[in-house]
Amino acid sequence: MKPMRNLRPYDNVLETVGWTPLIRLHRITRGIRTPVYGKAEFFNPGGSVKDRIGLPIIENAERAGQLKPGGTIVEGTSGNTGVGLAIAAALKGYRCIFTMPDKMSQEKVRLLKAFGADVIVTPTAVAPDHPDNYIMVAKRIAEETPNAILANQFYNQANPDAHYATTGPEIWEQTEGRVTHVVAAAGTGGTITGVGRYLKEKNPAIKIISGDPQGSILAELWRSKGKHRMEGAPYKVEGVGQDKLPETLDLSIVDDYRTVSDRDAFGMARRLTREEGLFVGGSSGLIAHVALQVAREADDPDACIVAFLCDTGERYLSKQFNDEWMRENQLLEPDRVTLGDLIQGKGNGAPPTVVSAAPGQLVRQALNLMRLHDVSQLPVIDDGQSVGSVTEYALTQRGLESSRFLDAVVSEVMDEAFPVVDAAQHVESVQKLLSKATPAVLVRDGANIVGIITRSDMLAYLMSR
Repeated sequence: MKPMRNLRPYDNVLETVGWTPLIRLHRITRGIRTPVYGKAEFFNPGGSVKDRIGLPIIENAERAGQLKPGGTIVEGTSGNTGVGLAIAAALKGYRCIFTMPDKMSQEKVRLLKAFGADVIVTPTAVAPDHPDNYIMVAKRIAEETPNAILANQFYNQANPDAHYATTGPEIWEQTEGRVTHVVAAAGTGGTITGVGRYLKEKNPAIKIISGDPQGSILAELWRSKGKHRMEGAPYKVEGVGQDKLPETLDLSIVDDYRTVSDRDAFGMARRLTREEGLFVGGSSGLIAHVALQVAREADDPDACIVAFLCDTGERYLSKQFNDEWMRENQLLEPDRVTLGDLIQGKGNGAPPTVVSAAPGQLVRQALNLMRLHDVSQLPVIDDGQSVGSVTEYALTQRGLESSRFLDAVVSEVMDEAFPVVDAAQHVESVQKLLSKATPAVLVRDGANIVGIITRSDMLAYLMSR
């Protein structure tokens, strides 16, 4: 019998924030004994974990007398916090102005505008204290706009407090206190800080582990205990990582920090979608990538790893789920194309055939075969075995020197046989094998030679990639 959810009506949409499901990951964890569960934050009404902090930030500002009726909420956001704030603001009658770096997806910009927010896009590639940085622009707007507050998620303690009050207790109750590891990633650090504080109070042995995009400074700051001030570098994953340390991130809560490439993060997000049916963004892929590392290392069926699945993949249809964008950014793992696949493709769906010369044929017959089939080389096949090769260039040169050569027998003038490789090998495995001295390789499937790959074939393949 399926569990019964949402038994009673809600007064408003904000009451549906939280109590997101914990879902065991099965397919991406094949071969791993340690159970891994995804905390599916995309079940929140705004599609992300940031829905949890929107209302608390607004209510704190109201209690402090900073936000009055008809006021404006300003924030620099990667998109998701803006949605959480916009939902709460819509119900409370506040206006929203959000600034976003230009690396963020257009889906996020359009989504914020759909909630009635004004969105200002700023350059990504500027220093944290540059006037055009999205945080600096948000501060300036908040100062210049009457009756406006800066939500200030990077410095506002309502952010980690919301996770201490809700997310941490949920994980403890959902796992019945069996949780041993929590894997997250820090943008503002509110989630990992609030959850970590709560769970470590319950059980200090629980490990809090953070992933960090390659290019962010947070992992290195943690490793150096804040002593090494490195410069950040650009990366594509949105919503996590930083080029400066937020006040809402307590690095002392974190037991381990691991760096993850964009390629691994996006690749895992796509796997979660296709293999687990969990449509998530790149930050979720980054976290799941780390969670699988931790699970393999733990190798303990009694452990319990909880990994945050931060937001919905619908925000990234134009990016990580767009093969063209992924290829343009060298982020898509190439399909594993075998030599057998390439042979099949050459035949345009027809069964592959190998045009060859026999050892007893005359040179003129071999040249006619090349002309007929528009090829510049032939393997010499005898009883199914490759025994030599002939090329149009070599035969033509010698034929021009002496017309008698055209009546020579192929076996008397042939060159060394082309190398024979297995059809299951990856196409690029023979790239270095092909050269001026080796213009082609033969492809064997079992006991049979099923095709030939030439330098021209390889060049066409590489150009198509």
